[in-house]
Amino acid sequence: MFVLGNFINALADLIDFVLIAYMWIIIGRSVISWVNADPYNPIVRFLYEVTEPILRQIRRFIPIFGGGFDLSPMILILVIYFLRSFLIPTLERFAGTLG
Repeated sequence: MFVLGNFINALADLIDFVLIAYMWIIIGRSVISWVNADPYNPIVRFLYEVTEPILRQIRRFIPIFGGGFDLSPMILILVIYFLRSFLIPTLERFAGTLG
């Protein structure tokens, strides 16, 4: 049973890494949106292509405020923070009970 516990623990670490990396991608996209970045730059295109599908879903529920102030990146970062605070410890504790 310890093998399953180790697998779940490794999965929790991987999910945590992916969430942290995605949070930094969102921060990078937010910083890029403050400057007049070249939309044909491969890095800018990557940031937009990776983040836009999820941010678009959030914007459906939360509109952009006056002056073009978009809260969707902040809400997504809060969701990621919640997942890191809830999901990762839950998986690690579950893995501890198996092994």
